[in-house]
Amino acid sequence: VQLQASGGGLVQAGGSLRLSCAASRSIFTMGWYRQAPGKQRERVATITSGSSTNYADSVKGRFTISRDNAKNTVYLQMNSLKPEDTAVYRCAARERFATSYDYWGQGTLVTVSS
Repeated sequence: VQLQASGGGLVQAGGSLRLSCAASRSIFTMGWYRQAPGKQRERVATITSGSSTNYADSVKGRFTISRDNAKNTVYLQMNSLKPEDTAVYRCAARERFATSYDYWGQGTLVTVSS
């Protein structure tokens, strides 16, 4: 599976951005991870083909993950952005019974200025 991410950029604190990630075929779970400089990679949000979602506590109430199964695309709407959201965001995907994310897209940088 190939994942093509888009979106990201520079935004002021309190602003919004939307990330998109298109998969080359249907896959059960898609999601977003992020990694800030000097920090460990963090799972941000995931969504299954049945629209079951999971969010990191740090983004609950501010980020919304959704997907268009017809387009094999997942979206991450990020609102009320904070400087601590600054990171490289990567799209990931895994098959239904996989224990790890085997497919990764390229990273996209999100920078939130204070």
